[in-house]
Amino acid sequence: MTHPAPDRPRQTDARPRRTRPARLRWSQIRAQWPLALVLVGIAVSLGFVMFERWRRGAFILGIMALAAAVLRAVVPDERARLLGVRGKGFDVAFYLAVGVVVLWLATSIDSLGTG
Repeated sequence: MTHPAPDRPRQTDARPRRTRPARLRWSQIRAQWPLALVLVGIAVSLGFVMFERWRRGAFILGIMALAAAVLRAVVPDERARLLGVRGKGFDVAFYLAVGVVVLWLATSIDSLGTG
């Protein structure tokens, strides 16, 4: 009489199967509007800095940090997405502090004739 083979797990390919990443939907991209708004402002401020208008660029950068603080405070956590890094209180305080310091620097330092 023959005995059935013991149940052994079947060995498959050692490499895990490659799966396609999920496609981004327009709704997922549209949900990131708070972050996109802040990033567009930062890009504009860096454009000013590149063209030697560093005070204007720094001023816009400070404004965008304050805008990020307002957006983080107003927009719910589910909608804030990548704009929220830590807790809401910490994020708002951090963005406010950065915005105030950058605005203070942009307005207090003499332009030295660079406009």
